[in-house]
Amino acid sequence: MAILRNISFAIVYLLISQSALAWGSTGHRVTGQIADKYITKKARLKIEKILGQESLAMSSNWMDEVRSDSLFDYMEDWHWVTIPDGMNYEQTEKNPNGDLIEALERMITSLKSKTLSPEKEAEYLKILIHLVGDIHMPLHVGAKDDRGGNSVKVTWFRADSNLHRVWDSDMIDDTHLSYTELAASLEQPPANQIGILQKASIRDWANESIAYHKNVYAIGNGKLGYAYTYRNFHIVRKRLLQAGVRLAGLLNGIYG
Repeated sequence: MAILRNISFAIVYLLISQSALAWGSTGHRVTGQIADKYITKKARLKIEKILGQESLAMSSNWMDEVRSDSLFDYMEDWHWVTIPDGMNYEQTEKNPNGDLIEALERMITSLKSKTLSPEKEAEYLKILIHLVGDIHMPLHVGAKDDRGGNSVKVTWFRADSNLHRVWDSDMIDDTHLSYTELAASLEQPPANQIGILQKASIRDWANESIAYHKNVYAIGNGKLGYAYTYRNFHIVRKRLLQAGVRLAGLLNGIYG
């Protein structure tokens, strides 16, 4: 039974490995850019020592960039998690290779331990930055057998696309904003809301993503464009902002 389970997860891995990116490079950089506004001075100094000249924004895509290197194949399943409808994470059958929630919680515990080598600490920090972005993208917390929307073929302004791509990059790229411009355009939360956002747990973040599936999958005939953007881009903006604020909260807790 264990062998069959491992085979099934391997098949899923092969199906999603080339296409299941969250937010694309611009969205992930937005998350890092926002987080940089909310980290403490103490945390910033420690992070700069770890990452050198690389900012949070520019570090945010490392986990996607190394996908071309087979040495990092062990991280592939950490980008996503499946929580079937009507279940919570605790009730799910766990991927033996790890998953998005498991990896995030493990990175936080490891970074807080202060026992990592400088090289491993830099790697884990980059993983943390990326995965906070991933979990806030609704299709990275999947409940359907559609490879996180990659199997849902749609057109985006008459060009072939898929539902995952629409959310990770199509809507964002069509703003024609740089990551700094998009980050600056997001309405900053009131001071009394920052603590509330940061208090939510990683599993709360996953449940929030699931709650957006009704909006995500309302695709009608699959011909998407202005109307779909009008109904959903506010969700993209909200999730990017939440991811950045919450990433800062984690970093302050580890390094602040």
